[in-house]
Amino acid sequence: MAIELKAKKRDNLTSSQIKALREEGQVPSVVYGKDKETLSVAVPSIELLKTLRDEGRNVIISLDVVGESTVDVMLQDYQMDPIKDSLVHVDFYIVDMTEEREVAVPVTIEGEPAGVKEGGILQQPLWEVLISVKPADIPDTITIDVSELEIGDAIAVGDLPKSDKYEFVEEEDATIVSVVPPAAEEEETDETEEPAEPEVIKQKAEEEEE
Repeated sequence: MAIELKAKKRDNLTSSQIKALREEGQVPSVVYGKDKETLSVAVPSIELLKTLRDEGRNVIISLDVVGESTVDVMLQDYQMDPIKDSLVHVDFYIVDMTEEREVAVPVTIEGEPAGVKEGGILQQPLWEVLISVKPADIPDTITIDVSELEIGDAIAVGDLPKSDKYEFVEEEDATIVSVVPPAAEEEETDETEEPAEPEVIKQKAEEEEE
C-alpha cells in the first residue's frame, strides 16, 4: 500500500525561491519517469523524513501534487545537509507497478553463529543486496539465519532461498556473512633475555684470557 504525501508544483525555480522553500520546511524536488515529463515540486521535509524512517527508502509514495494527477513514486536520489542533517533536494521516480526494477534491500541477520560461541568473529561484507522486483513486491528486508555457521563457514548470495516474487541481481559468489577465526595473538618477546655479546667485545675477552 502506497503512503500518501502532499506536494505542490514549483514554477519559480530561482535560487531565492528555493532558499525560501527550505526555510518554510519544504524540500525542492523533481518527479520524472520513463516517457514522462519532468515536474518540479516541493514536499514537506518532516513528513517525508518520517515516511522514509518508518517505511524505508523503498517505500512507494502516492504523491498528490496540487493541480496535477496523483502519481506513484519511489525515492530515486537525495541530498542531505551534513551540518543540519536535513534534506536539501529529492528526486522521485514515477513507477510502473507492473514493471520490475532493480532496488537495494537491506540484509538482516538473526541468531548467534555456533562459530562465534567458539571464539570466531562474524563479518558482514554486504549490508544490502540488489534485487529485480515489481514495486508492490519489494521486501522490507532479506533475513538470514546465521546460527549454524561454524568457523570458516560463509553465506553467499547464491545460498539464499529463491523467491517467485523477485530475483537476485548480485553475483552469486558475493559473500554476505562469514565467520572467521580469531586473530592470532602476536608472540610476546622475552624481555628478560640478555642480549647477545657483541663480537668485538667477545673477541677482546678471549685475547685477555690468553
